[in-house]
Amino acid sequence: METERQLLDAIRGGDSQAMRRLYDRFSGYAMAISLRYISGRDDVRDVMQDSFVSILTSIGDFEYRGEGSLKAWVTKIVTNRALDWINEHDLLKTTDVMPKEEIADEEEPQVELVPPDVLNQMIGRLPVGCRLVLNLYVFEQLSHKEIARRLGIKEASSASQFFYAKKLLIGMINDYLTHKGNETGSMD
Repeated sequence: METERQLLDAIRGGDSQAMRRLYDRFSGYAMAISLRYISGRDDVRDVMQDSFVSILTSIGDFEYRGEGSLKAWVTKIVTNRALDWINEHDLLKTTDVMPKEEIADEEEPQVELVPPDVLNQMIGRLPVGCRLVLNLYVFEQLSHKEIARRLGIKEASSASQFFYAKKLLIGMINDYLTHKGNETGSMD
């Protein structure tokens, strides 16, 4: 498989197929990122299109910092475009759902028993604010302070949304595992 450096060199060298290879290599990954933030397929396609326009038109400005840096750059562009799309459509509505101390500590479910596509669907069913904060905290590894600044909300709202998202997700996972166990007769 072509390394990121080889792909970039081909693009910068004028290889007419290299941009297509870039798209083919990262489009599935970018789609998965978009689906974590936005639930509608048509909306995800719009975000994907805008993201790849940005990627392909600014690839000349990208500074290679080692294998994985191109993927990280693509991730950042897609994430930012998804967040911008949500803001443009005024979909971010957060409230201080409940203080984290009021959320009962539930035993962590066995997430590894849930297929990744099912887990992504569960995340997609979370309320928008919860889904955004969960994704930014878990996948982008931003602090609640950074999330608050990025989304224009209070830091306490970010923490509240995260803990509520976690509670909802634990419930969905437990329901899934219970039904899966009933259907198969085991948890394997």
